[in-house]
Amino acid sequence: MTAPTLALDLSPASPGAAPDVVELTRRVCDIPSVSGDETALADAVEAALGALPGLEVTRDGDAVVARTTLGRAERVLLAGHLDTVPLTDPPNLPVRREVHPTEGDVLVGRGTCDMKGGVAVQLALARLVADAGPGAPRDVTFVFYDHEEVEAAKNGLARLARNHPHLLAADFAILLEPSSAVVEGGCNGTLRAEVTTNGRAAHSARAWRGSNAIHAAAPVLARLADYVPREVEVEGLVFREGLNAVGITGGIAGNVVPDRCVVTVNYRFAPAIDAAGAEAHVREVFAGFDVRVTDAADGAKPGLHLPAAADFVRRTGTTPLPKYGWTDVARFSALGVPAVNYGPGDNATAHADDERCRTAEVEQCLEVLSGWLLEGVQ
Repeated sequence: MTAPTLALDLSPASPGAAPDVVELTRRVCDIPSVSGDETALADAVEAALGALPGLEVTRDGDAVVARTTLGRAERVLLAGHLDTVPLTDPPNLPVRREVHPTEGDVLVGRGTCDMKGGVAVQLALARLVADAGPGAPRDVTFVFYDHEEVEAAKNGLARLARNHPHLLAADFAILLEPSSAVVEGGCNGTLRAEVTTNGRAAHSARAWRGSNAIHAAAPVLARLADYVPREVEVEGLVFREGLNAVGITGGIAGNVVPDRCVVTVNYRFAPAIDAAGAEAHVREVFAGFDVRVTDAADGAKPGLHLPAAADFVRRTGTTPLPKYGWTDVARFSALGVPAVNYGPGDNATAHADDERCRTAEVEQCLEVLSGWLLEGVQ
């Protein structure tokens, strides 16, 4: 096993207390883990969890699962991904702590928001759950997985579902994706498609002998510009949709009339429909054009009416919001496990060069989750 760049110390800040979760966030972030290079952080997480009593630890690639086996009537699963998008140049690590003019005390650096603040909260909770021992009122599963920020085929949570489905069994799941410490229910689905126009190549000096495929794409762009996104209510939450061009390619040289143009579109759709319904809608919008779907993933309905979710929402004291982006709550939904998004960090700073997270939100999430998970433990 490769030695971790930095050890993750889960010692309590004081007797009977949790680890310093802000310092833990900094340490987690300072172990770089760009998608595909998560091994050092996975090693550190595995070592830290393996040192705690009462946790059964399983490693699958660069995913780590730790769980209690107390035989309780209810099992809660907490999940978060270890990977980040690439670093900036120069790198936006190591993390620095500073006072932001409007946000107060923050940690700034890659991963602070998406989503190593949530990972640090999980690790601190693992320490508290281990310390509670047989007095814990619930069984708890902690899932740390790889390859979330890249194509779905590499997703570590999906791999765990294939290789160790029993490890993901739970009555309720919380994905600690950044949500500004507010419960976000469900998530939009996502679909990508290529809309292709064809023409006839010719020398640009004799353009009348050809047919310009890029010009033929103008109606595609016009339909997108005129498109009015829908707002769809699902189980009491209003999801905003979006249909946008996210790429366009065409042409082979500066003196050739192009014979092909491809507009790549992304449709974010409310969980009132599935991927098949989303494809039907996109084909309707671009009727008359060649449309090829390249990727699609169902969203997830909020499920906030279910007892475990409703109880957790009450505990947070927040008003739930819809999740506009796609998250892995959809994978839990497909497994029949109700799930919500709840974690520190404002999604508006995720992936930004100055990615940051309020330290107060990291501490708040730990306080809320520990109080709920371990309610009644002395």
